[in-house]
Amino acid sequence: MLSPRAGTVAALGSAQTLAWASSYYLPAILAAPMARDLGLPVPTVFAAFSLALVVSAFLGPHAGRAIDRWGGRPVLVATSVVFALGLALLGAARTPFMLFLAWAVLGVGMGSGLYEAGFAALVRLYGASSRGAITGITLVAGFASTVGWPLSAWLEAQLGWRGACYAWAALHLLLGLPLNACLPKAPPAAPNPPPADAPAAPPPLRAMVLLSFVFAATWFISTAMAAHLPRLLVASGTTLAAAVAVGALIGPAQVAARLLEFGLLRRVHPLLSARLAAALHPLGVAVLALFGPSAAAVFGILHGAGNGILTIAKGTLPLVLFGPQGYGQRQGLLMMPARIAQALAPWLFGIALDHWGARALALSAGLSLLALGALMGVRGAAPAAAQPVRGAA
Repeated sequence: MLSPRAGTVAALGSAQTLAWASSYYLPAILAAPMARDLGLPVPTVFAAFSLALVVSAFLGPHAGRAIDRWGGRPVLVATSVVFALGLALLGAARTPFMLFLAWAVLGVGMGSGLYEAGFAALVRLYGASSRGAITGITLVAGFASTVGWPLSAWLEAQLGWRGACYAWAALHLLLGLPLNACLPKAPPAAPNPPPADAPAAPPPLRAMVLLSFVFAATWFISTAMAAHLPRLLVASGTTLAAAVAVGALIGPAQVAARLLEFGLLRRVHPLLSARLAAALHPLGVAVLALFGPSAAAVFGILHGAGNGILTIAKGTLPLVLFGPQGYGQRQGLLMMPARIAQALAPWLFGIALDHWGARALALSAGLSLLALGALMGVRGAAPAAAQPVRGAA
C-alpha cells in the first residue's frame, strides 16, 4: 500500500511521463512524416518546436507564480487541457501557420506542465522536505522517451502522424487530467509579509545568475547530445551500430544515477552532487579523446549519469539555497535562459559538428567545466530539510 506522498509522486510522475512523451519527445518520431505531408523541410518542423521552447521559457515564471499562489493541482489540470488542445491543433494543421500555432499552444503547456511546474507543485505540498519527492518524479518520468518514442512510432504506423497527435491528445484528457486532479490540495499560501522564519532578504543576485548559467549550459549540452550523439560518435570513429547502442545506454545511466541520488547522495548537500555531476561529461570527453572509439560506451554512461543528476539538481538546488517561499516563480526565472539555450542547441551544436567534427566535443566539455566553475562559486546553505517551513505537509 503506497503512502499518500508516494501515491502523489507516482501520479505526478506518470502525468509528467505523458507530458514529456507527447511534447518534447514528439518531433524525433513525427517531424519527418509531418514535413513530408505538409510539403515542408524537416528543419521547419523543428523551428516550430523551437518556438514552443521559447514560449515555454517566457511563460515559466508566470506559471510558477500561479502555483505559488494556488498550488499545483489547478495549474496542472488546466495544462492537461492545453496539451490536448495543442496536439489536436497539430493533428489538424494543414499550413505552416497552423503548424507554428499548434506548437505555440504546446509551448504554453510545456511552460506550465513539465518538470519546473511539477517541482513547484511538490514544494507547495511538502515545503523544504521535497527533495526525495522531486527525485521520485524524475525517476518515473525518466522513462518518457522509452515509452514515448515506441508509442509514437506505433501510433504513426497505425493511424498516421495526425492520428498519433489525436491519440496523444485523448490520453491527456483520459489519463493525464485525472492523474493531475489526484494531487492533494495545497496548503494555504504563506501570508504577505512572510512569516518570521522565512528569509528576510531576496535570494542573492550573484547566486541566481550563477545557477541560471549552470542550468542553461547543462540543458544546452543535454539537448545537443540528444540531437546529435550518433553523428558525433560516428565522427569520432565509432561505427553507426555502436553509436546507436551507446545512445541506448543514456536512459539507463540517467535512471541509475537518479537511484544513486535517491539513495546514497541524498545524504549529502545537493550542491556537492551537482558539482560531481557537472564533472562527468567532460570526464567522459577526456576518456573518449584518450582511448578513442573503444571508450564510446564509457562516454555515454558518464554523460547520461551526469545529466540524470543535474535534472534533479534543477529542482533541489533552488529549494535548498533559497528556501520554498516563492519557489515556483523563482524556478521559472532561473529556467528561462535554459529553455532558450535548449531551443538553440540543436542548431548551434550542429554547426559546430559540421565545421569541427568530433572536436565539437571541446565546446560541450568547455561549457560543462564553466558550469562546474559556476557551481564552485555558489555558496552552500544548510540543507533545506532542516529549515522550518510554514504550511509544509
